[in-house]
Parts: sequence; structure tokens; C-alpha cells
Amino acid sequence: MDDELRIAYETHDGVRELIDCLHHALESISLNFDRWGEQYVKGPGMYVAVVTGPSVADFADPMGRNTWPTDRCRDVCLDLESFYETAREVAMTRDGALVVSVDGVVQEQMVRFTDLMPEELETLDEQRDEYEEWMGSRHMSALDTSRRTNVISTLTLSEETGRVTIFEGGSFETTKRTELGGEWNPETYS
Repeated sequence: MDDELRIAYETHDGVRELIDCLHHALESISLNFDRWGEQYVKGPGMYVAVVTGPSVADFADPMGRNTWPTDRCRDVCLDLESFYETAREVAMTRDGALVVSVDGVVQEQMVRFTDLMPEELETLDEQRDEYEEWMGSRHMSALDTSRRTNVISTLTLSEETGRVTIFEGGSFETTKRTELGGEWNPETYS
């Protein structure tokens, strides 16, 4: 009976739109940074988790002074331009994961997600993607965190390459920077 009353956030139109907005913002940040090829230059990096429930305290720790400026942008989709501008600055100046609820509200405190515990691993579906050679700690964490029951999706922007990846349920879809934006990306046909 619980399943009959469960809200399927994974397929909910509003949540899918939220994830699309986040994905678009990360792609835009990557495409608008033009120093990816320079030695010793770190690009913008970001880690976002879309979650259900009122708290992530059971599986996350605060990242100290790394916070999202909620006075500038509190909701992802209400003003996508404001979100983009704020995310672009945060991606260059702060560390940790940004937590966004399924209604698009951004949590002020950025976090570090904890590893899955052995008892959590036992309850999760065995079928999942494995770590790839290109994955750093942010991407491995996002893959694992996406397997948690109250996490709908995690997204990353790689500060080394500009790659944007969406993780859901232990699987992922990744796009190299040169492939972002399709025909609108000048690097696609270089």
C-alpha cells in the first residue's frame, strides 16, 4: 500500500524540469569558461544533489564556511539567470555539494556527503555503474550518493575538464565539454 501512495519524484515532470535547469546551468558555466586548456588553471567545479525530505543530516556533514548565497538566489527555476550567475561564482570560489530539494529550493549550507555504510549497501540494488578512469573524488561521491533512496539525482561539473555528468540510481550519463551544447558549441566542429 505504501507504494501506491508514494510520489514518484524520479519521473515527476516538475522534478525533471528542475534537473534540466540544473544541467543547463552547469553546461552554460562550462561553455562560458574559456581557459580550460591553460596549464595550472582550475576551472569552475560544482556538485549538486536533488533530494527529497527535509534534511540530509543522516548522510552529510557541513562544509564549514562554504555556503550558497541564499540572499541572491533561493530557488533554481524561479529565476534561472540569477541561479546561473550565482552558481558561476560559487563554482569558482567554494567547495562542497549544493543541496536542492525537489521543489527547487536551495539549502544554504554546502555539504560533504558521507560514504555509504555496509548496511546501506546491502539494501541497494546491486546493478550499478562502476567508477570510470576519468572520475575524481567528486564524481565517485556523486555516483554513490545517487544510489541513496532520498536522492533523486546528482550532477557534477568537472573543474579539470568542464565535463558535465548526471547521476541517477547508481548510473550516469556524461558529456565531455567539447560535446556540450551540440551544434551550438564552437568546439564541436573544431
